[in-house]
Order: sequence, then C-alpha cells, then structure tokens
Amino acid sequence: MKKKISWYILKYWYAYVIAFLCIVIAVSLDMLSPQVTKRIIDNVIIEGQTGLLPKLLLLIFIIGLGRCIFQYIKEILFDLYSTKIAVGMRRDLFQHIQSLSLSFFDKNNTGELMSRVKDDIDQIWKAVGFVSMLIIEVVIHTSIVLYCMYKLNPKLAVIPTLILPVMACLAVFMERKLGKIYEKISAENAALNTVAQENLSGVRTVKAFAREKFEIQKFLSHNKRYYELNMKQSKVFIKYYPYFQFVTKLLPMLVIVIGGYQVIQGEITLGTLGAFTEYSMNIVWPMEMLGWLSNDFASAIASNHRIKKIYMEKPIITEVENPVVLEEVKGSVTFKQVSFSLEDKNILSDISFDLDAGKTIGIMGATGTGKTSIINLLQRFYDVTEGEIELDGVNIKNLTLQQLRKSISLVMQDIFLFSDTISENVKMGKRYQVRDEEVIKAATDSQASEFIERMDQQYETIVGERGVGLSGGQKQRISIARALAKKTPILVLDDSTSALDMETEHQIQLALSQIDATKIVIAHRISAVKNADEIIILEEGRIVERGTHEALLQRKGYYYDTYIAQYGEYLNDPENPVGSPHFTAKEVAECQ
Repeated sequence: MKKKISWYILKYWYAYVIAFLCIVIAVSLDMLSPQVTKRIIDNVIIEGQTGLLPKLLLLIFIIGLGRCIFQYIKEILFDLYSTKIAVGMRRDLFQHIQSLSLSFFDKNNTGELMSRVKDDIDQIWKAVGFVSMLIIEVVIHTSIVLYCMYKLNPKLAVIPTLILPVMACLAVFMERKLGKIYEKISAENAALNTVAQENLSGVRTVKAFAREKFEIQKFLSHNKRYYELNMKQSKVFIKYYPYFQFVTKLLPMLVIVIGGYQVIQGEITLGTLGAFTEYSMNIVWPMEMLGWLSNDFASAIASNHRIKKIYMEKPIITEVENPVVLEEVKGSVTFKQVSFSLEDKNILSDISFDLDAGKTIGIMGATGTGKTSIINLLQRFYDVTEGEIELDGVNIKNLTLQQLRKSISLVMQDIFLFSDTISENVKMGKRYQVRDEEVIKAATDSQASEFIERMDQQYETIVGERGVGLSGGQKQRISIARALAKKTPILVLDDSTSALDMETEHQIQLALSQIDATKIVIAHRISAVKNADEIIILEEGRIVERGTHEALLQRKGYYYDTYIAQYGEYLNDPENPVGSPHFTAKEVAECQ
C-alpha cells in the first residue's frame, strides 16, 4: 500500500519538532548579532563607553557558540531521520514491486525499475533532508529578519518586504518549468540504465555477434539525449538565477543609500544603519537559496509522481480472504479443463490430467506449444482463464501463495545464479535450514560435485553475475542441486538437462528416480520423460497424445517420430548393444 511522504515524516515528528526548535533558537541567536553591532557602533565607538566592549565581545562569542551547537543538533537530526525515511521508502517500494505479478514485469524493464528504487528515492531523500531543512530555515530566518527590521526601522523594512514576494513568484515560475524537464530527464535516465544493464548482462552475446560498435552507438544516442535534457535544465536555471543574484546585490545597496540619507537627516543612528545593513545581508542568502531549493524540490516532486505510478499498479494474483492452509502437502496435482489466454492470445486449451502424489508426468511438444505455461499456472504466476488447478484436492486459488510456491521446487529453463558462493546459490536463502551435508548430497545427485570439488574454493567459490564463468551444463547442474536441496513434495524440471551429455543426464535421472516427490518433467529429449507414469504431448496448446512411453511408441504419432528422429541412427546400428541405459530390447523391436 502506498504511504504518503507525510506518513514517514509524522512517524518521526518528535525529531522534526526538536530540529525545528533548534532552527528557531539558532536563527534567533544569529539575529542578536546585529543588535550587538548596533551597541558597539553607538555606545562604544560614538559615545566612547569602552567598558562595554569586553562584555559585548563575550556576548558575540556566546552567540556564535550557541548557534554552532544548535545548528549541529539540527543538522544531525535532519540527516539521521531523513536517512531513516529514505530507507523506509526504499524498503516499502521494493516490497511493493516484489508483490506485483509477473505481468507487471512483462511490461516494465529492469533499468526503469532500478531508477525508481535508487535515483527517485534519492531525490526524495534530499527533499526530506537538507532541502526541507533549508526551506524551513529560510522561512524562519526571513520571518525573524523582517520582524527585527520592522522593529528597527519600519520605513527601511518596506524595501525587502516588496522585493520578497517578487522573488517568491519567480522561484515558483522557475520550479514549474523545471518540473516538466525533470520528468523527461528521469525517463531518459531510466532508458540509459536499461541500455547499460542489458549490454553488461549480455556482454558475451554482444561480443559473439561483434555488435560492440552498434551497442556503443545506441548507448551514446541515449547519453546524448540525457546530456541535452540536462543542458536544457541548466539553461532554465541560468536564465532565472541571475535575477536572484541581482536582487541580493541591489537590496543592501538600497538600504545603505536610503538609510544613509536618514542618518544624515538625523532620523536614525549610525548604529541602527549598521545593524539594518547587517540584517539586509542576512536576508540576502534566503533569496539566493530560493532558486536552488526550487530546483531540487521540483526534482523530488517529479520523483514522487513516478513512484506513485508504481504504487498504482496492483498485483493481479491475489489470495482469497480466508485461504486454506494444508497441514501437509502430499503433492497430488490435478488440471481440470484448464485454458489460458494472455493479451488475447490463446496459449492453452482444455488441459486435463491427474497426477497422484509421488508419480511422474512428462510433457513434450514443439517450442511455443505452452509447456512452460503449465508450470506458470501451477505456481500461480498467472491465473487460468478457464478451468481449475488443484493441489491435494484444493483449488490453488484458495491456498496461500507462500504454501503453494514453497511446495514446489523448480529447475527453470532460464537459469539464474546469484553473484554469491555456490553453497549459497544451492541453499537459495535457506542458510540456516539447509545444512552443508545436504548441499553436498544435492550436488552429488545432480552430478555437480564433480566440477565443484575441482575448484580452489570448492563450495565457497563465488560465481559471477548470472553464473558467468560456468558452462551451460554446470549452471544446469547447480540449478538442479538447488531444487533437490529444497526437498519439496513437488519437483518441476523445465528442460533442465538440455545442456548435459547423455551419460550425465542418465546419472541425474537415476538420482531423481530415488526421490520421493511428485515430478513434472518438461523436455525435448525422450530420455528425460521415457520413465514417466504418463506422458502428454502438446500441440498448439492442446493435448494431442497421452500415455506411457510404450503406448505412445505403438501409436506411431508425434512421440514416435521424435523418438526415431533422436535415436534412429543408434537403433539401426548393429554394433549398438541392446539393453543400453537408454533402450530396452522391447523398444528396439517396436521401432524396427
């Protein structure tokens, strides 16, 4: 849920109240200095009361010391609690993004989301920290200075009173112009981050296709656009900022000229003019700050608008009000006439199967037939368009997402390894639940221990981002080890052995057959599904064949054709021994 910035500030209201009081005291002390100056000029210099000088100098020292103390307290409070607010906002935004459904990530790129979480929160951090501190200080400072000016000389005080509203209007006008530019700068910053992130993540692909020049040009075009927008921002700032500087120089000059005339006429003392001039110099810096503060505040407002847009996104996949919590998940899975469409495109139609706990189902089909979509629906990354999916006889929509997803170990087709140790990648965040012995056992079963133990640091070896430095087969084996270490009642293998040689795959299949779990195996290789209790063949999102390995071979349809295409040469080879790990005498007879 979106929390307004005011909610975070009110959470630490006491700190802001103390900081506010410190600003008032520090500014008030600062405003005493011109009064001391007035007495030094009038009483010590003009009247010759030199005995007052030590006391007045001591007073200046005490004022300076007090101001330093209260300014320090103010600074530390704003810095400390603005940091806490930024941490809270970043945490809540990240949690909200994590709660969104996969469909949100299908439409939004990583670079843009990184800009929201990092750059936009940083802009708000500045706004609730030193920017808001200075705005408060400017208001208090200006109010107290004006009060002191009117108390000293109401006629001279009219000059800054007339100038301040003009400067405020100019600052608001500049802020509006800058706000529009900041929106474009942020959008281009997100695009620049996306290009950089994609290229650095896919650097091997870029080099493999000799696309360095093209990608550099693409990056430079975005970089140039980003530069142009920042220059446009600078031009607006440069156009209006000289007005602020001009007024800050004009004001003290007007005070000295008009005030000097009043001193000559005997209307005010020279000490009053000195004090008033000091006050006029004191009111100069708030005017100079207006433009700069407007600049930063406009950026924070634009950042807040962009963050609001993310909070307006709601997760499509939600839990029911009173979800069912199973005491124990056994692992039986049922698909009842399931159909699924995404963005008006039909992906699955009338998919039905019963998978008892501990049994195995194999899913085959050409690329794009909806195999992986079955897994996405089972884990509720998306919801079915029609039909039902049940886990242990309960509609998965009535279960908690946590229990559903924690009951499934998934070896994905697109392997993602974190930039961490092999051990942590296998444990996958369960550092205190998965013991080191279990990591080694999972790595042994997945045939990963063979190459891991040859490494210098073995299981403590840090793999690069996304597993850079490991081969495709090595990454697959670590991914399988991760799933095995999780020890869930359902194990899903999504084309998980495609990068492995036949012998390694066979060893992994033997290890998997010993695991007491419901298995869903998606594969293109016959060897990965041949021992399944049931195999279904998908074509254009529909089941066109189903049965055991032997039954499908006898039908001589898609499955049979795939079998012959993959192993025809092997079967026809007279030197190939019958009874190999992959073929039985019966299979050879059926295919010849």
